[in-house]
Order: sequence, then structure tokens, then C-alpha cells
Amino acid sequence: MSTTKVFLILVTLTGAIISFALASDPEPLQDLCVALPNSGVRVNGFACKAESNVTESDFFFSGIGKPGVINNTVGSLVTTANVDKIPGLNTLGVSLARIDYEPGGINPPHTHPRATEVVFVLEGELDVASITTSNKLISKKIKKGEVFVFPIGLVHYQKNNGDTLASVIAAFNSQLPGALSVASALFSSKPAVPDDVLAKTFQIDATVVETIKTKFAPKTG
Repeated sequence: MSTTKVFLILVTLTGAIISFALASDPEPLQDLCVALPNSGVRVNGFACKAESNVTESDFFFSGIGKPGVINNTVGSLVTTANVDKIPGLNTLGVSLARIDYEPGGINPPHTHPRATEVVFVLEGELDVASITTSNKLISKKIKKGEVFVFPIGLVHYQKNNGDTLASVIAAFNSQLPGALSVASALFSSKPAVPDDVLAKTFQIDATVVETIKTKFAPKTG
């Protein structure tokens, strides 16, 4: 094999390895790095607490063991178990969440910019779907004991079309996967996306845009 071909193969393999490495959180360089969010140090993640100050509570969270109280118009509640709740997750590249849905409730279309999501159904049945960059809808009805995967960055949603409560546990390959709601991002950002941009995008009248924005305005009183 020629030197040129060997060089090209090495370049290709190196690129593939780098791409894979960049697809998830960086690997830890020590046994643990418990997050110290109030340190004032800005890094890609959080600064580490001194190991002498680390306790078992840095690795514990009991907040996803039972259903949360749903009190919103979409009929679902996401309870996160990420590095904000479990400081010991810092640099480990994993986190969980629990999502509860009332009958008819939906976890509206959204993306996770930093993680793939895997959901395991605890109770009930859900209609779930993700949308690829070629606008292909990949959808399925899933029930208790079943698993579904939402690839990193793709818009996806879950909806409870049943007449009983539904719940899932979601796993992520990031300590802080982030969540960007499509509707909220477009209609409640600060500063606001200009009405004419949204009107042109959705081919609707600007007055309709204003009406939609009122649905996402913070409740007062």
C-alpha cells in the first residue's frame, strides 16, 4: 500500500475518532469532579469541589421516585436529575429525567442540543415521534416496559392519548443535555423574534403571530 493511501486512511480514522469523541460530554480526567457551580470559574462544565469536602449527598437525588404535580396547559411535567440536582454527575456525561403526562398531555416538540435521549415507559401508553433533517417523521406507540430512542439534536415529542396517567424515565448521554422547546423559542424569546419574521416563516398574518405570543406570555396576578 502506498504512503499516500496510508496517510489518507489515518486521516479518515482520526477524523472519525474525533467526531465520535465530540458527540458526547468529554471524558473525566480524575475519579470525580463534584460540581461547584458558585465558584465563579467558567469552564465547559463546572469547577470541581475539593475532594475533602465531597459527601454522599453530592451523588444522591430522590426527586424522580414518584409522579410530580402537573399544573400547566400542556399536561406534562419534566423532573430533571442532571448535574444541577446531582453535583456528582459533573464530567460523567450522564443524567436522567422523569416525565409525567396526564390524559391528553403532551411534552411539546423540542430538541436536546447536547444529548441523545432514551425513554423507558413506567406506566401508560404514549405516541412518540422524532423528525429527521429530511423531514421524515419516525413515530410509534409505546407502552409500559418499552423503550424508544430520540437521536441527539432532532425535534421530538411525546403525547399521552390514553385515559390514564403515563410516566417515563429518560436517560441522556450528557450531564446537562439542555432542552429547546420549538414553540417557546419562537414565540416567547427575549428579545422577541420580530412578528414579520414569524409571519413570513409560517405564512400567516402578523395579528395571528401576536395572538400566539399571548399564549406564551408569563401569567400575571
